[in-house]
Amino acid sequence: MGLPGSGKGTQGKMMADQHGMHLISMGELIRLYVSGERRSQMLAGELLDDQEVIGLLDRVLDSLSNKRLCVLDGFPRTVVQAEWLLDKAKREGFSIDHVINLEAPEETVKQRLRARGRMDDKEEVIEERFKEYAELTRPLINWYTKHGIKLININAKRSVDEVNNDVIRTIHL
Repeated sequence: MGLPGSGKGTQGKMMADQHGMHLISMGELIRLYVSGERRSQMLAGELLDDQEVIGLLDRVLDSLSNKRLCVLDGFPRTVVQAEWLLDKAKREGFSIDHVINLEAPEETVKQRLRARGRMDDKEEVIEERFKEYAELTRPLINWYTKHGIKLININAKRSVDEVNNDVIRTIHL
């Protein structure tokens, strides 16, 4: 987890590639499967509702033969999504071993977002995504602790390789 632009996608891909894990990027799934008016709303910075996102992830997880070797990038983003994932893990016998929280100042991630140049990386959209993160995702930090899920804070202001080294060292892969 982390602010948009904190490096979640980059670090998730690196970890999955380095350790032969499945990578499920919710942003990529949403960009692939969401169309029409919902896609326009998404590009304007609006999040999909919990049930839409859960439905997408549920179908993908059900298609995997081994959920134990999976990196989730961009999920969960809300307490409702986290509760669903924890319940699914209990029902299906897999665990949520770690949550990586990539911490970086807003100005640092704004610069990264401007540089990557995606359609949804406009200034007003970035501000809306930061606001949604503060309201919906940041509360997950306490939720994870309350539910005994190990949350690892990583300084994501540094280089990609420095952050990756810390992630790997911290979760002992």
